Amino acid sequence: MSKVCYICGKSTVAGKNIQHKHSEGWRFKAPKTNRTFKPNLKKVRLDVDGKVMNVTVCMKCYKKLRKEQEV
Repeated sequence: MSKVCYICGKSTVAGKNIQHKHSEGWRFKAPKTNRTFKPNLKKVRLDVDGKVMNVTVCMKCYKKLRKEQEV
């Protein structure tokens, strides 16, 4: 399963952790470590072009889909 939203294409993004409370030696430059931000994905059954498919959708798109179904 890939970590990509089927609807909007949201995927894993790289970034940095910044240590704000640090020792006297790092007074002028805070230490930074690499990290990844992963999307909050959910498996959903969707009707795509008349076929039912199992796809992964981020929660933002999932909420929009649920709102459309209610109306």
